[in-house]
Amino acid sequence: MAGERSTTEIHRTENSQGVMKLKKDSNRGGKIAGNARKALEKELGKSVVSKKNFKILKRRKRLK
Repeated sequence: MAGERSTTEIHRTENSQGVMKLKKDSNRGGKIAGNARKALEKELGKSVVSKKNFKILKRRKRLK
């Protein structure tokens, strides 16, 4: 959820247009979410991702 929200706010703030700019925005949003997860894990002293709580996603084609 943090990644999606971050990406949406980046897009709205910068009024991004075009696939390449939107892809860059989504990468930035993902980094923000990843950093937040790592900070939480450091604070808790344990991983928040485990074999019991992850979701298996269907494979999709990736943009180049």
